[in-house]
Amino acid sequence: MRNQRFVVLFAALAALTLCPAGAALADDLQTVVDPDSLGFSARRLTRMTSWFEAQSEKSDPFGFVVGIARGGKLAYLQATGFEDHDKKMPMRPDSIFRIGSMSKQITSVATMILVDEGKLDLDAPVAQYLPELRDMQVVKKDPVTGDPILSDLAQRNFEPAKRAMTIRDLLRNTSGLVYATGDYGDPGFENAVVHLLYGIKAPFRRDKPIADFVASLGALPLLHQPGEVWEYAIGYDVLGRVIEVVSGQPFDQFLQSRLFAPLHMVDSGFSVPEDKLARLVAVPGAQPQPLSISNGYVSKPQTFFSGGGGIVSTVPDFLRFCQMLLNGGELDGVRILKPETVRLMTTNSLPPGMHIAGHEVGPASGTGWGLGFAVRTNPDFSLIPGAVGSFNWQGIWGTFFSVDPVQKLILVMMMQRRENSANGFYFNAIRRLPYAALKVPEVPAPVASGQENAGAIAEYVGRYVFGGSASSLDRQTSIADGNGWTGFESVIAGTDGLRVIKLADTGPAAKAGVMAGDLITAIDDKSIKGLTLEAAFRRISGPVNAAIKFKIIRATQSGPLVVAFAREAVPAQSVALQVSVVDGKLVVEATDQWSILDFDKGQPTPVAVRSKDELQVESGDHTRIAFVRDAAGKVNGAVLNPGPWEQRGVLAQ
Repeated sequence: MRNQRFVVLFAALAALTLCPAGAALADDLQTVVDPDSLGFSARRLTRMTSWFEAQSEKSDPFGFVVGIARGGKLAYLQATGFEDHDKKMPMRPDSIFRIGSMSKQITSVATMILVDEGKLDLDAPVAQYLPELRDMQVVKKDPVTGDPILSDLAQRNFEPAKRAMTIRDLLRNTSGLVYATGDYGDPGFENAVVHLLYGIKAPFRRDKPIADFVASLGALPLLHQPGEVWEYAIGYDVLGRVIEVVSGQPFDQFLQSRLFAPLHMVDSGFSVPEDKLARLVAVPGAQPQPLSISNGYVSKPQTFFSGGGGIVSTVPDFLRFCQMLLNGGELDGVRILKPETVRLMTTNSLPPGMHIAGHEVGPASGTGWGLGFAVRTNPDFSLIPGAVGSFNWQGIWGTFFSVDPVQKLILVMMMQRRENSANGFYFNAIRRLPYAALKVPEVPAPVASGQENAGAIAEYVGRYVFGGSASSLDRQTSIADGNGWTGFESVIAGTDGLRVIKLADTGPAAKAGVMAGDLITAIDDKSIKGLTLEAAFRRISGPVNAAIKFKIIRATQSGPLVVAFAREAVPAQSVALQVSVVDGKLVVEATDQWSILDFDKGQPTPVAVRSKDELQVESGDHTRIAFVRDAAGKVNGAVLNPGPWEQRGVLAQ
């Protein structure tokens, strides 16, 4: 996963509170059971299948595999589309995918196995296990702005680390290490000087072992003081080497013997054996270069075992991995981790005020980071799906998983795309559609005959907006007022500033005249040349309605441009319903991108009066709508299925 894509990548982060541990039988995750018995609407799961089939027909990606488990049982496993470019090989449930940064969660679990056994100390210096990383220097920071001084690293503008980076830092992404330019098959993970330096001095190479890679890091500087800044980094690749040293086994053998084999993850590893190559899903576009470790070149045995992004797996395998975590570290009678260890890993470990890709940890983002997992911390808003306590992550090639311990729900989606700037669109679907398919407990009550309130039904007509979620179980209202939106979807940090790659068409920056290809050199009259993406994001972030000003260099202009505008509230991809009168009767239809409960786009659904100000769908799942009035008695909102699972909407003006 690439740091410049965090605006997209964080469209799907996570959080956790463990549900009671309980073993799940192997057969439970092998055979799809009646979804109704697990609390799903079979009709609405079919709606999800249709959505993914429609996307597959567009051929980017060629296809998907989606798996859903609830309560330790398999509710849904569906393959759509094709594995290959020529659409000759249909996608299958056990198709093999490059899972990219979902390798990190596997590496985290492997690390904590050794912690549980007392062989590895979370708070020990990394150099205790890897002496080649002893006494690493840190890039100095500007005493006024706090930004790293990157103008001339040749002068070794470094200072000693205030403390050694620890194993916990590697798991938290607070080690001070960074990713190199060119990592993960991208021309520029970042282009700040330190990232360029890492790319030159410590590139990922498929033909080199982890030991050689780690040794090359010893002469490089840390970008941040350990423990002070969260930056997505190579820490999980370093952990792979730590595991080798502590266990005495090559990393791939450790994973196979201690994790994959015990969990019966039969298709997971760092490469695909020849007899399984027919199941390896192709990546659209130009094929990977043969020596780039992180570009998914997995059809031959590997030498560099990348714990940060080099593993292949399947949806059934990853469902088993997630079920082990949901069970508190155990599956089929095999214990991998202690329950308290899983709880630690999936609880926010970052202090308030630390930023994750420009979002401050705390209530404003609802998102934190544990030891290898993104975690949800806010019940009303988060960048990740599910209740507080849910946890997830995703991979550069288009893979995603989420675990909701409250609902005992696991979601896994896998696809293969070479360009991940639009992956958030698909991650958004897998976070919404399954929650929208959960059945709401019915409340028995007689439905009034006819339209007794026919004279008053005109009061209910209008468009009702229910926020950014298709389920009350995954509330997505709007981001807190402390975080304004500028409308950048993809940017790259370089030595000369921020290069704009993609903008939201209706975002404030685009409306003010910022264009793709522009180079932003200053924000609010302060230069951002040489800043990392994380530091630049902190300059961009600010309250809703607060002014911001950019100095821009554009190829078609002879001199710099100045663009100023106000930050706006983050737009939710709202769920909305239109209530109308047709032939004297009320009908309800979904109007925005997402269907909800019994209501689909383009399909007006009749509703009957249940009682005063309350209607009910007579078929389907009997969705109830209760209308809300203001102090003057005027209808100004609606509630779907009043009660513990209710969703509240407002009448749009």
